Amino acid sequence: MTQYDLTICGGGTAGVAAAYIGAKYGLKTLVVEKRIHLGGTMTSALVMPVMKSNTQNINCEFYNDFIDELKKFNGQITYCDGNRGWFNPELSKLALDSMLERVNCDILYNTEILDAFSEGRTVKKISVISKMLSLYIDSSYFVDATGDGNFSKVLKNNLLLNPKSRQPMTLRFQISNIDMKTFSDWLLKIDNDRNVTTACEVNGEIHLSTACTWDNDRKWALKQVFDKAVVNGDLNIPDTAYFQIFSIPGMSGSISLNCPRIQLDKDIDPLDMFARSKALTLARKQIWHLYCFLKKYFPGFENSYISNIADMVGVRESRRVEGQKIYTKSDILSGKTYENPVLHADYPIDIHSYTKDGSTLQPTRVDYELPIECLKASGFDNLYIAGRIVSADFEAQAALRIQSSCFSMGEAVARDVIRRLKSE
Repeated sequence: MTQYDLTICGGGTAGVAAAYIGAKYGLKTLVVEKRIHLGGTMTSALVMPVMKSNTQNINCEFYNDFIDELKKFNGQITYCDGNRGWFNPELSKLALDSMLERVNCDILYNTEILDAFSEGRTVKKISVISKMLSLYIDSSYFVDATGDGNFSKVLKNNLLLNPKSRQPMTLRFQISNIDMKTFSDWLLKIDNDRNVTTACEVNGEIHLSTACTWDNDRKWALKQVFDKAVVNGDLNIPDTAYFQIFSIPGMSGSISLNCPRIQLDKDIDPLDMFARSKALTLARKQIWHLYCFLKKYFPGFENSYISNIADMVGVRESRRVEGQKIYTKSDILSGKTYENPVLHADYPIDIHSYTKDGSTLQPTRVDYELPIECLKASGFDNLYIAGRIVSADFEAQAALRIQSSCFSMGEAVARDVIRRLKSE
């Protein structure tokens, strides 16, 4: 039996922040991670950059240290809009390893939760498995940062009901060997909306971003190019549902694509293993369509190639776990404040849809905060929940799920454990 102060199940955005802060401030800390590296959506799902949000630097020590560590690997830039969260997904693996090694945090890679054991409202221990070998872990406090709430499911902690409508999944990919000068010149000429399309030079490299969707919420300059490709048979209509790109720090001539939006069927349950597997196959077909389209229609892509396809599907919401408080859309829109907030943000309610003109991007007007009670599981006294499984309703979760907020959730959990252990 191995004894820890804090055991985190899941080394993604929230989990790695909890692990780093816990270990940095003296807790004997363990991360149980099912993949072979940390980072979750950042590294496996290729989700970059960190979306810009007004954090007020609340529970941002992990984020600040992460940015500093990335700079050592030349894996970060501050974009022209002031967002310093543009990072390199591959180099992030190295940065996160370095950070957790420095604070002496234990990590079990290729390991998953097999079972959990509790007495009353206390989680006593878990069993984990790697290949065919299993191990018991005893810990004072546990964190479910699995993204899908798998730990809470094993514990039979209360889950929140899912809505009838689900958000579509995404499988991101990267394209390299692009002539960025040719591409950026063409892009800025075809689209003069600087709320959509921007470009700048940082550290001698051209960086840029643009987007286009099939929604009619704005006049998308690139829509004419997508429409032409559909008429010519080079794209299917579902391929045009959502398109967003960002250049990648430390990868000159490369872009990361926030697409395709997987249009398998309406309301796919991301926890349905058959639907999820079918969705991955379809997504890779869509990736090929989009790559061939870009190579043919976008100047600068003539000699480009697909350099990476995410090894984890991008899931915006699957399970949400019930906490001591359920955060709601009205809590966000009211801008209610708390004495010791978990996080501070102004990111909008961002709900993607399978249907044209069905998506929601609702500004909050005022900043909002989150209380720690939303990260404390309702059924157990020593179990925390962090990340996109946060105790929130469907609409509130759609604002809270971004990486900067997940970092702060993980950090806040570790700080609360430190406080509780000191008072015991």
